[in-house]
Amino acid sequence: MSTRPTRYLTPAVLTTSGALLTAALASSRLRKQKQNWTATGKAVVITGSSRGLGLNLAEEFALAGARVVLAARNGSELERAKEMLLSRRASIQSDQIVTISCDLKVPEDCKRLIEEATHRCGRVDVLINNAGTIHVGPIEQLPIESYRDAMEIDYFAMVQTVYAVLPQMLRRGEGKIVNITSIGGKIPVPHLASYVGSKFAAVGFSETLHAELRSKGIQVTTVCPGLMRTGSYPNAIVVGNRQWEYRWFSLSASIPGIAHSAQGAARKIFEATCQGRAEITVGYDAYLAARMHGLVPEFTQYAGSLANEFILPEAGGSQTPTRGHNLRAPGSKMWRSLSERLTRTHNQPSA
Repeated sequence: MSTRPTRYLTPAVLTTSGALLTAALASSRLRKQKQNWTATGKAVVITGSSRGLGLNLAEEFALAGARVVLAARNGSELERAKEMLLSRRASIQSDQIVTISCDLKVPEDCKRLIEEATHRCGRVDVLINNAGTIHVGPIEQLPIESYRDAMEIDYFAMVQTVYAVLPQMLRRGEGKIVNITSIGGKIPVPHLASYVGSKFAAVGFSETLHAELRSKGIQVTTVCPGLMRTGSYPNAIVVGNRQWEYRWFSLSASIPGIAHSAQGAARKIFEATCQGRAEITVGYDAYLAARMHGLVPEFTQYAGSLANEFILPEAGGSQTPTRGHNLRAPGSKMWRSLSERLTRTHNQPSA
C-alpha cells in the first residue's frame, strides 16, 4: 500500500503563516474601519494650543465645524490665541472656542482639563496631545532636571490626559486620540538627548495604545513631524555654548526647505485624524530618516555622530539653562524678518 509523504508544519512555517494571516485580517479591518468621519459638531481638546502647531490645529478643526478646547498654562496667551482665530477666520464663531488654563505637569490639572472640557462641551470626542518642551545642548552639559522636565511634559502629560479621557470613550465605544510626537522619537538627534528620550517614550506608548484600543472603537493616531516653522525656538531651553546652540537650532527650525510649514502639517494631521490613520510622518525627509533608521540603525547613528563632530557646537560655556528669547538671535535682516513673521503668525514670544 502506497503512502503519501507527510508534510510537517514546522514552527517557522506556522509562524510565517500566522503572521501573513494576521496581516491580512488587520488589513481587512483597517479598510472597514476607515470610514468617512467628520469633525462637525465634535468636541476637540488640544493641549499646548495657545501657539505654534496647536494653534494651527485648532484653526483646522474649528473651520471644519468642531468645538475646540484650547489648553495651555498661560491664560492671557490663550485669550490672545482665541482672538487670533476669530479675527483670521470670519466663519469661526466665538462659542466654538473654549479656553482652559492648566499646567499639564500637574496630574490633577490633566484630570481637571478633561472634566472641565466634558462639562462645557458635553463630551470629548477627540483628544490631541500636542504640549511639549525642548532642551538644547551637548549631552555632558544637559542637567538631569532637563530629562525629568521633558518626560513630565512630553510623556507623562500625554499618559495622564489619555487616562483621564479613556473612561468616557470606552463607555461610548468610540473616540479619537492623536499624539503629536516627533521624528526625534524615531531617530537619534545630537544635542537634543532629553527631548529625544521623551519622544521615543511617547511614540512607544502611542503605538501600543493604538494596538490595544482599535478593537474597542477608539482610534489612536501617532504623528511624527520633522522640523516645523512654528516660531517656537525662543521657548527652547539652552545650555552649553548657548549663543551657538541657539543659533543652529533657531536657524534649522525657521528656514524653508529644512523646516516644514506648520499650516501644512496641521492640515495633514487633520486629514489623518479624519481618515483614522494609525501613524503619519510629516515631511519626506522625516519619512525617509525614520525608514532608514528602521532598516540600518547603525547608519543614522553614524550620521548623527558626524553632525555632532563637524557641525554642532563643542561642549563648553554654561550649564545654566536659559530660554532662547534671552539670547541674541542671528543678525541677518532676512532672518530677523522671517523670525518676526513666524513668531507673530504663531503667537510666539519674540526671538
